Amino acid sequence: MTRKEAASPLPTVRPLRLPVSVTRVRSRKPAPVVRSLSAARIGAQVRALRMAAEVSGGELAKTSGISASMLSRIERGLVSPSVETLERLAQGLHVPTSRFFSDQARRTDFCHVRAGHGVLVDRIGAVADYRYELLGHLLSGNLFVEPYLVTLLPGADPYVTFQHPGLKFLYFLSGEVSYRYGGKSVGVGAGDSLLFDATALHGIEAIQTQPVSYLSVVFTLRE
Repeated sequence: MTRKEAASPLPTVRPLRLPVSVTRVRSRKPAPVVRSLSAARIGAQVRALRMAAEVSGGELAKTSGISASMLSRIERGLVSPSVETLERLAQGLHVPTSRFFSDQARRTDFCHVRAGHGVLVDRIGAVADYRYELLGHLLSGNLFVEPYLVTLLPGADPYVTFQHPGLKFLYFLSGEVSYRYGGKSVGVGAGDSLLFDATALHGIEAIQTQPVSYLSVVFTLRE
């Protein structure tokens, strides 16, 4: 006689099956890092100049008054630095700002920038809403020329404490303002121009008519 096995009073143990959503993990591609071409070029130039000067990232960040992480992001082209930041970096590297927009291995006396293809950099802090578009650069011997198209955006305030080496030429395209140079103030409008030594305090003292835009050309000598 065949002996039958008694049924177990305990529930039968079955293999645990995980949901498909758990067992099959989909591989996700990392989100692409968005970098502008101009920011990438400027960042590469900042890094090249820093390495040529044999200065560490930490040292340059300290002398320029910015954080090391910000400098790293600039050199990798992840952020577009403001004109103020570029000026600080230029001072820390003892070079004119125009060096960030040029390749010294391909120096030239000719520069062609098509409409709308200038490098946009916005000042921050006390001069917020002043938009600067670098229209090119020129290096001839020790002379550096930087032409900017400056546009005052809505909300821009007067600012009279600009001060830097070199000569500056301004040609006003639109608007009416009072412009201060040292202890002198003059009214200027579309078609008017100014030429002065930029080592003295200068800037727009009052805005009468908007929109305001002007061409600003800075001439500096390489040290």
